[in-house]
Amino acid sequence: MSVRQGMLALLAQEPMHAYQLRQQFEARTGGTWPLNMGQVSTTLDRLVRDGLVEPVVDTEPLGYRLTEAGHAALREWWTTPVVRTAPQRDELSIKLALAVTAADVDVPGLVQAQRTETMRALTDLTRLKADLPAEGPAGDDLAWSLVLDNLIFAAEAEVRWLDHVEARVSRAAGAQRAAAAADATRDATVEVAR
Repeated sequence: MSVRQGMLALLAQEPMHAYQLRQQFEARTGGTWPLNMGQVSTTLDRLVRDGLVEPVVDTEPLGYRLTEAGHAALREWWTTPVVRTAPQRDELSIKLALAVTAADVDVPGLVQAQRTETMRALTDLTRLKADLPAEGPAGDDLAWSLVLDNLIFAAEAEVRWLDHVEARVSRAAGAQRAAAAADATRDATVEVAR
């Protein structure tokens, strides 16, 4: 979620000042995407510049509210699916893609270390999920529960992907060994024939 749209969604509920926006954003995402006040202030400045938010002049500290253009932009965001055409840069994918092409990297060890870390994170997330109220999440708890679900599913998918990477790397190593053995046999046969 972009910070910009997140702030529009929060301001659609009620006017808020910058610190409230930061608190509400973090509360609803369970602190998963912490914001610093500089990021909040810069985003608010841009929203005001773009006519989506206006200052509420009679509040201290200075508050902000959505304009009609802000409401329209938010409605458009709610009704527009998130496009997945350009994948986000994923450090793990990049790391593994580079590791399999480097001669001096223990790729199975790298995969195992990452699997251990991902399983640790999955355990922590599952514990957090178990700590949610049993009678069913509501309000901010529902928001945090949905974020946790996403993080848990992503961690589970990462473990499955790491299993896949491990199998592919193992098959590739086996194929390389077989090719090297075939080359050695061919070279030995040629040598004997001379």
